[in-house]
Amino acid sequence: MSPPVAPPGWSRWLVPPAALSVHLSIGQAYAWSVFKPPLESALGLSGTQSALPFQLGIVMLGLSAAFGGTLVERNGPRWAMTVALICFSSGFLLSALGAATEQYWLIVLGYGFVGGIGLGIGYISPVSTLIKWFPDRPGMATGIAIMGFGGGALIASPWSAQMLESFGSDSSGIAVAFLVHGLSYAVFMTLGVLLIRVPRADQGARGGVESAATAAGARSAPTDPQVSANQAIRTPQFWCLWVVLCMNVTAGIGILEKAAPMITDFFANTSTTVSASAAAGFVALLSAANMAGRIGWSSTSDLIGRKNIYRVYLGVGALMYGLIALAGDSSKPLFILCALVILSFYGGGFATIPAYLKDLFGTYQVGAIHGRLLTAWSTAGVLGPLIVNWIADRQEEAGKDGSSLYTLSLFIMIGLLAVGFVANELVRPVHPRHHLPVPAQKEKEVADVE
Repeated sequence: MSPPVAPPGWSRWLVPPAALSVHLSIGQAYAWSVFKPPLESALGLSGTQSALPFQLGIVMLGLSAAFGGTLVERNGPRWAMTVALICFSSGFLLSALGAATEQYWLIVLGYGFVGGIGLGIGYISPVSTLIKWFPDRPGMATGIAIMGFGGGALIASPWSAQMLESFGSDSSGIAVAFLVHGLSYAVFMTLGVLLIRVPRADQGARGGVESAATAAGARSAPTDPQVSANQAIRTPQFWCLWVVLCMNVTAGIGILEKAAPMITDFFANTSTTVSASAAAGFVALLSAANMAGRIGWSSTSDLIGRKNIYRVYLGVGALMYGLIALAGDSSKPLFILCALVILSFYGGGFATIPAYLKDLFGTYQVGAIHGRLLTAWSTAGVLGPLIVNWIADRQEEAGKDGSSLYTLSLFIMIGLLAVGFVANELVRPVHPRHHLPVPAQKEKEVADVE
């Protein structure tokens, strides 16, 4: 499937909606916590067990992005979006079968393994294309698309809760909800597959309205280093950013994965308890913050720089976790406000990382480099939920309840963010010995045009 080239006059502003159709769909992963309590009740699972499909999905996201990144660069965004559509929708259909037959391993296989491949390929599918369409504002461009992944739960969380209420929260009701998800997302993601385009030689920084000379100048300006994906992973900069992303994601994803039961548990012993519908609303609020942070903070990074914005994500994020840990269940508004800020930083970190990579390594194979870096997400997808769920289960076995189930986890997250802060401070420009020779860069530009 050859990448579809935009015709003359094609507006670059049609590309972000194509990316959003895929990212809003696969962003359903952040609404998994809505399914946790029904699955635990229907199938007799622990909190740690019910997190397994989500954890495996995030692991497969990182691995498929890492191993598929070069294929995405070679085959183009339409191929990648098609693969993502097939895998993500099939994962839900397999999960529906697993719920209907009460075979939990099928849910793990479908949602976690097959669907996780769709998550990874779909996540990186538009990144390189968007950076080529928006070389003047890479942070904003990737933020627009990647905010869809953060905002997917804003739609999926209340929608899933409503379906479980309508169809029932037993195994058959969960199966119907999974089935509806799979079919609906297949239709929606098809829109992105049909709409996506890559820029022609005479298109670029102004979306096809400028002259060929202007666009060519924008594409060939030797302002950035160009580093191959294989060379990038040999640099300390890549591994510093790997640690930064892993720590930031671990600190956020553990709470996000358990958001609905967590807020219910946190205020269970207070006069302001949280109902299941209110908990689903909290998940939707977190999704909104996640989404807003992806476009807001990544656009801010175009103004203040990538390193400075990660100082905010990691430093202020640690402060927010500290406030939650110290305040406990004494203030629900403070808990919600801090959680929203944390999730905005969590989303902003994801949306800013492609532009950070572009600044350090250039646009040559930024999609493939981004894919390799997402193995940090795979690691965090295991660590975050494992830390929060395992500690909560152990604390519950020890007779504790309420906010005390999560206090230790919150302090661990503060430590992880501190590690990420130090790693960000160690990032320096890539040494010229890792750069591609100028003739190779020119050769690549000619190949892109052809």
